[in-house]
Amino acid sequence: MDTTTSRLAHNYHPLPVVIDSAAGAWVTDVDGRRLLDMLSAYSAMNFGHGHPALVAAAQAQLARMTLVSRAFEHSLLERFAAALGDLVGKEMVIPMNTGAEAVETAIKVARKWAYEVKGVEQDAAEIIVMSGNFHGRTTTIVGFSDDPETRRDFGPFTPGFVLVPYGDAAALEAAITPRTAAVLLEPVQGEAGVVLTPEGYLRRVRELCTVHDVLMVADEVQSGLGRTGTTVACEAYDVVPDLYVLGKALGGGIVPVSAVVGDRRVLEVLRPGQHGSTFGGNPLACAVGLAVVDLLRSGEVQARAARLGERLRAALTPLVGNGLVELRALGLWAGLDVDPARGTGREVCEQLLRRGVLAKDTHGSTIRLSPPLTISEDDLEWGLARVAAVVAG
Repeated sequence: MDTTTSRLAHNYHPLPVVIDSAAGAWVTDVDGRRLLDMLSAYSAMNFGHGHPALVAAAQAQLARMTLVSRAFEHSLLERFAAALGDLVGKEMVIPMNTGAEAVETAIKVARKWAYEVKGVEQDAAEIIVMSGNFHGRTTTIVGFSDDPETRRDFGPFTPGFVLVPYGDAAALEAAITPRTAAVLLEPVQGEAGVVLTPEGYLRRVRELCTVHDVLMVADEVQSGLGRTGTTVACEAYDVVPDLYVLGKALGGGIVPVSAVVGDRRVLEVLRPGQHGSTFGGNPLACAVGLAVVDLLRSGEVQARAARLGERLRAALTPLVGNGLVELRALGLWAGLDVDPARGTGREVCEQLLRRGVLAKDTHGSTIRLSPPLTISEDDLEWGLARVAAVVAG
């Protein structure tokens, strides 16, 4: 993109490719070149481009009804809430649109719960967050990021957040006070480079939250809905939070759909007029969201992601010490820390693009791989072979 002539604000630095169409795990650019998508729109395309069941659900609903606002009920809203709640084992759902919007919703709910249920002094509630976090780009959320590029020139920031090192249970315990409303964390930090928690850490977070009457809020916008080989990443760690924040894949890559899903004892603190969204839970979103839940209901997608994830790990592990400094993977999701001698993450992604593979760098030297969960085994092997060729040099 020529930033001197483009009418777009320059808030992204995309790879030099212009995509024109897509199907399954493949996209085609304006020059007719086919490329394997191993990013999946940061897990928003978990089911691939144009999944027939999701497209059919959207097309049928487009011809029927798309929006009535929450001023009225519609015929899919309760069905969607019940299906999504049942999928992750929770009682209530607040449908929203984007992941950041759902995180903001969870923050509001946690504060209100702290005042009404826990008895925290008004306007004194604190939420503990983690170093390396990425929960979105609203002014509140970037205010508790520790990434200077995310924060710089966007203050003043919202108070009430306490930052502790990710993975450090002792630091978390020391930070909890009677004012603590919630602990907000990603079970796997996606934007940070698919950073996994130490063994036992999430279980200890759950224990501390229970003992101190603090809400555990899991942001599963990227990690949820099959990506990690389980329905939600917390399941892989045998942990159940009080609130899940879901998004991205929930809309099937067709419409933005997000939700806060949790226990009734927490979400019932909201009453009419205190929170809402014109488009949240709209009929089109519910139709697509229901179709997404249907795809996940049997567990076959999750099991396939786990199985293909083993192949991904087996293919990439030999690269550690041969182009990679470190590999982190869970399910069909991996973060690759590239040896600086091989180039920056951006340079490696540009080399992959020339070989027909789409991936994305983060934090300078890390590459993220998150192919569609529906990718064929042959296509996955094809893509991983090219990753190996580029990384190993």
